[in-house]
Amino acid sequence: MTQTKQRILVFQQNGSGEKKIEGIRQYAEDAIDMEVISIDETLPPVLDDTEGLLPDRIEADLVLDFLKHPDLSHDLGRRCQAQDIPMVASGKKMKMEGVSAPPT
Repeated sequence: MTQTKQRILVFQQNGSGEKKIEGIRQYAEDAIDMEVISIDETLPPVLDDTEGLLPDRIEADLVLDFLKHPDLSHDLGRRCQAQDIPMVASGKKMKMEGVSAPPT
């Protein structure tokens, strides 16, 4: 019986998740298909619109948020919520259904 790999989409900003991504690859590479989206441009303190920075449609079973900008994390959480995709935003102070924000 062939088991389908879990699809994980990871968002990071300026290398913010590299060590964790490395660990995931090392220990779970055979069990998952992981895609990493890196946002490396300089951003203003407030983003009124994250269009063009985040995908409109998320194709994943789980999203990991290592973004630094709170507006990006918020909008990513909303997109995941709308598409019923669980998101883990470690260390964030987000209270949104479908988003787990465990302390780091």
